[in-house]
Amino acid sequence: AHFSLNNNKIMLLSLTYKKCPVGWSFNHSCYLLSGRSGSWDEARMDCINSGADLLVINSPEEQNFLSTITREVWIGLNDEEQEGMWKWVDGTPLTLTYWGGDQPDNGGEEDCVHLGGDKQKSWNDLWCLSSYQWICEKVP
Repeated sequence: AHFSLNNNKIMLLSLTYKKCPVGWSFNHSCYLLSGRSGSWDEARMDCINSGADLLVINSPEEQNFLSTITREVWIGLNDEEQEGMWKWVDGTPLTLTYWGGDQPDNGGEEDCVHLGGDKQKSWNDLWCLSSYQWICEKVP
């Protein structure tokens, strides 16, 4: 009986904690770094097909967590609808920003955002057809 009780406790505990799918890392949400590169639109479609969306950064802790990623990646921010009006894919208002120096500069109609190559993973606006890896995010 004692063994059965412990098993039940373990089952209840496992239901209490939210879990990410296999291969996804956890911080505040579930994150998955793509295994290939593509345009911003390709990136978004891939995330949606995984039941997720492109990454939305809405806390300093999340930005710090993502600064450990060694690659440049697309995130879910763009101003394609209206120049200078940056929007997250989930409709979250843009309150925190981590733009790199002199960014966004819209150099050559740059409407999509990626995490830059610097150590802080500052944001940079870029031509949406550029090819980068990306990060999908979903709430567990």
